[in-house]
Amino acid sequence: MKLVLIFPETIVEEPITYHLISDYGIRVNILRASIDPGKQGKMVVELLGEKVQISQGLNYLERVGVQVTPLAQKIQHLEDRCTGCTACVPLCPTQALDVDRESWNVSFDPEKCIVCFSCLETCIYHAMSVEEQFV
Repeated sequence: MKLVLIFPETIVEEPITYHLISDYGIRVNILRASIDPGKQGKMVVELLGEKVQISQGLNYLERVGVQVTPLAQKIQHLEDRCTGCTACVPLCPTQALDVDRESWNVSFDPEKCIVCFSCLETCIYHAMSVEEQFV
């Protein structure tokens, strides 16, 4: 489950992810974060665990004032626009983009993507795009 967590400035310095891990047994994979003391914080996370654990953890987040929303964007690879230049491949921090060294075809694994936008900023052919998801 990939989520966006928004921390109000009043709790941004609290050990909230620690409590998700230690109190609820949730595995927290931080995909992207912007946390500054005294300011609002934002994290994109993947939460892994049993349904009961996740439910209890989400209730905890709500109680402490963390705004939780599903990750509402995903990246799409538009193969018909891709020239195989591979400019995006080394910039992908999760290796969601890869190249077949024989065919020079670029492949994309959306399960590995953390929506960091590096590929969008790099691709001059606009072969990567953002798809809004409505949940």
